[in-house]
Amino acid sequence: MRTGADPQRAADVADAMRALARSGFLPEEQRAYASQDRPLPLWHGQTSSQPSTVATMLRLLEVPVGARVLDVGAGSGWTTALLARLVGPDGRVLGLELDLELARWGSANLAAHRMPWAVLEPAEPGVLGRRVDGGWPRILVSAAPVSMPEELVGQLDEDGGRMVIPVRSTLQVVVRSGGRTTVTSHGSYRFVPLR
Repeated sequence: MRTGADPQRAADVADAMRALARSGFLPEEQRAYASQDRPLPLWHGQTSSQPSTVATMLRLLEVPVGARVLDVGAGSGWTTALLARLVGPDGRVLGLELDLELARWGSANLAAHRMPWAVLEPAEPGVLGRRVDGGWPRILVSAAPVSMPEELVGQLDEDGGRMVIPVRSTLQVVVRSGGRTTVTSHGSYRFVPLR
């Protein structure tokens, strides 16, 4: 089982999290708790995931500089911004959020950090993810479906595409390569349901 413990990758994720404080992506009444390692409420039942969980997911995603990344369940924009920091200006990040109010607020949070290679948009109701030519090299999902969504697996690049997704309560890594899809499990976590 992969642990995501590559020292350089861990350092890159830690640098991104230092550069983009969680407090800038929280409602004002929650900002005092930003450094606490626990989920914090946003609204409409949505949460900002705890920092240690976000760090684990980003390490497992193994985001290359210059990559295209889809961020499903982007919420406040924090994970979209962290992904943008990891891919750099030559990459592209698309964050999708189903809750319209949260998507607008998350987009404004992201825009305040001036990384124009990343955008956060409302997700289309009833549509999971967004198809692109050639598939996504990386997909991050921050909400839990009850089973592996084949629709998202099918949106991965067939040549090394990688997705990190919690399924029920188990964090899973999906890799497509050489005509095969492999899935590995990486511990138990709690997430809001994927809608």
